[in-house]
Amino acid sequence: MLLDPFAHDFMQRALIGGSLVAVVCGVVGTWVVIRGMAFLGEAIGHGMLPGVALATLLGLPVVLGGAASAVVMSATIGTLHRRGRLSYDTAIGLLFVAMLSLGVIIVSHSGSFATDATVMLFGDVLALRAGDITMLAIALAVTLVLAAAFHRAFVASAFDPRVAHVLGLRPALAQGVLVGLVTLAVVASYQAVGSLLVIGLLLAPAVAAGQWTRRIPTTMALAALLGVGAVLLGLLVSWHAGTAAGSTIAFSAVMLAALSAASAALLTRVRRQVPASGAAHGAPVLATSDRKA
Repeated sequence: MLLDPFAHDFMQRALIGGSLVAVVCGVVGTWVVIRGMAFLGEAIGHGMLPGVALATLLGLPVVLGGAASAVVMSATIGTLHRRGRLSYDTAIGLLFVAMLSLGVIIVSHSGSFATDATVMLFGDVLALRAGDITMLAIALAVTLVLAAAFHRAFVASAFDPRVAHVLGLRPALAQGVLVGLVTLAVVASYQAVGSLLVIGLLLAPAVAAGQWTRRIPTTMALAALLGVGAVLLGLLVSWHAGTAAGSTIAFSAVMLAALSAASAALLTRVRRQVPASGAAHGAPVLATSDRKA
């Protein structure tokens, strides 16, 4: 009875599409956490709104409108940072507010403001179609190829851009590709969780995975797996409890991150107590630092 919802075609598409989004966000979100780019991801998510609003009013595909708007947002942030006197965070903050406001202004002229705004902000994963799943599969393939091709450059740039430059890894190009991947992940996640909650799928699974592994590829794989679990759990809870699917998926991801952090803290406490207990009884103690992955 628990899995009965997936007997319906639209729930199957939601699970497949949501899982593809989770894998994309697991890969990109790991770098977002490592590089501290959460604010950028949130800003790009809101930067999609004007393009989505215009596409809605003109009857064009909303994903294309959102993608165009997100690309403009990313490019403008880079331009303001390079040529202006604004810091990176300041440029992001100003454009964040400008794009969000412009999106709401555009949508407010629509006759179905409430419905359009709800879909834009919170997504509609249950409305995924076969064409949407194909686009998500392509987005995943592009993400995996670029993440693999620029892995060394991403790692070197994360620790010291100067060293990356000396090694010929072109940190400026790597940063541009990484921003592009964040943009792609945000656009891909739009239909599933909307522009307001996309940061949940980008951050929460990666944060949860980071509690258990220190190797970047392993963290990506675990984050993707946890993201898929959040999608499955969110869809089931949404079906049986009658809640909004996208919001429930995002909330499930955050709850998995909280549970992971609590479990890791509990395990660390137990490990500290066991050696202390063994030393008190004269038993040999093996330092946890001696254990290698």
